[in-house]
Amino acid sequence: MNQDFNSYPYASQRMTTVAQNGMVATSQPLAAQAGLDIMKQGGNAIDAAIATAACLTVVEPTSNGIGGDNFALVWTKGELHGLNASGPSPKDISIDAVKEKGHDEIPAFGWVPVTVPGVPAGWAELSKKFGKLPFKEVLKPAIDYAEGGYPISPVLGKFWKRAYEKFSNTLTDDEFNAWFETFAPNGKAPEIGEVWRSPGHAETLRSIADTHAESFYRGELAEKIDAFSKKYDGFLSKEDLAAYQPEWVKPIHTNYRGYDVWEIPPNGQGLAALMALNTLKGYEFPEKESTESYHKMFEAMKLAFVDAQKYITEEKHMSADVEGLLSEAYADERRALIGDEALTPEPGTPPKGGTVYLATADHEGNMVSFIQSNYMGFGSGLVVPGTGIALQNRGHNFSLDPDHDNSLEGGKRTFHTIIPGFLTKNDQPVGPFGVMGGFMQPQGHVQVVMNTVDFHLNPQAALDAPRWQWMGGKTVTVEPQFPNHIAQSLARKGHDIKVTLDGSGFGRGQIIWRDPDTGVLFGGTEARTDGAIAAW
Repeated sequence: MNQDFNSYPYASQRMTTVAQNGMVATSQPLAAQAGLDIMKQGGNAIDAAIATAACLTVVEPTSNGIGGDNFALVWTKGELHGLNASGPSPKDISIDAVKEKGHDEIPAFGWVPVTVPGVPAGWAELSKKFGKLPFKEVLKPAIDYAEGGYPISPVLGKFWKRAYEKFSNTLTDDEFNAWFETFAPNGKAPEIGEVWRSPGHAETLRSIADTHAESFYRGELAEKIDAFSKKYDGFLSKEDLAAYQPEWVKPIHTNYRGYDVWEIPPNGQGLAALMALNTLKGYEFPEKESTESYHKMFEAMKLAFVDAQKYITEEKHMSADVEGLLSEAYADERRALIGDEALTPEPGTPPKGGTVYLATADHEGNMVSFIQSNYMGFGSGLVVPGTGIALQNRGHNFSLDPDHDNSLEGGKRTFHTIIPGFLTKNDQPVGPFGVMGGFMQPQGHVQVVMNTVDFHLNPQAALDAPRWQWMGGKTVTVEPQFPNHIAQSLARKGHDIKVTLDGSGFGRGQIIWRDPDTGVLFGGTEARTDGAIAAW
């Protein structure tokens, strides 16, 4: 393996997985194995990514679903491609229309935050452009699991129970009945080890497979979504669905110590990770476990994040351009604000210019970084009756301030939390990486990149290392295994350090690196979830 990633200074909870012919890394073992099976049947890494993603809507519905969005970075034939399959707000929604319904901010549940789902279109577009196997064959494992059932895994069971308890107390209107009928058919969340089935989910996946997702946007499924929306005075319509197409985009990047770190451009928040790395590359980090290293990481991330919260939305609506935000001059300006004490960050003025993640790689050199989500666990709490389609609530991120870059407008894509990452060096792929988990994601990306590049951790160690998360102001939460003496020293610098009881709020990541000389694959998966790597 490339020497940069071959040292083991951090004690991992499990070993890096090594293979040659193919690899799938994700948060659920059944989905990972489904993707590998598709590869063994003659599919490539893109087919495997679609199969895994479709399976995850069935075997990890607490984090994603057919009614969500996805993004992908695809390395194939010497080039990196970006796919933005996030959907816009309904064309008829507006700030005034939402306020007329009695809301001072976008609610988290119900029809108001529902945006056009991009998931089925994203799968179909990836298959059409880069897949080898028929789309119907690639979706078959997901259909089989929905129809035949599968036993609930431990972390999945924990989050499912947590969602059920929350929804039972808060989602009491009739429009939410289908969620309970689908995900709590026996009047409770399924227990760990209990076999759960979703026949409606299977029929929906079969319809998507048979029509290459056309039925979802311009057919029978679109009609069902439209009827459900009309019944409860929702904004989403079949016209919104029919107008939707995913978008191929040019990935953005920054060079960090000789490695190019790639992200999807806005409306995704990957830009925040790149801005933080731009600031951090002005420092040297001789050791990971030091007060000064963490202090600089915290401060750089804060500054990047407040800029992201102010400026990131659909790119054509941004008042600051990506080039300016990623400029060396702006990085120097932000770095100059970092001193010895914790600061309360404010946005700068740049020069003008609940989610699943998976990674796949095959013996042909194809690699995919893929992320998919409903947002905040099960999303809006709405399920289209009889279909298993849990609708996302991405519109919750819009602002009702008309002067904000991310203000709500009809037909606009909001600031999006889910981001796939990719690493290259000297125009050659190192590989896909990602850390899901809401606003933790760019912070997780920065930590994984630094663990890899600055501290030379192998993929598994890079994921197992204790994580931190900036929460706002001077508050930073850290995992229980974060070094206590460093936490105390950071507190003396003015950081408000909160030690958590578990790692559930710190994201769940996957990594696959490829050795440039041998083509051998090295994978790491997440101990914070039911993570698994399937390889051969």
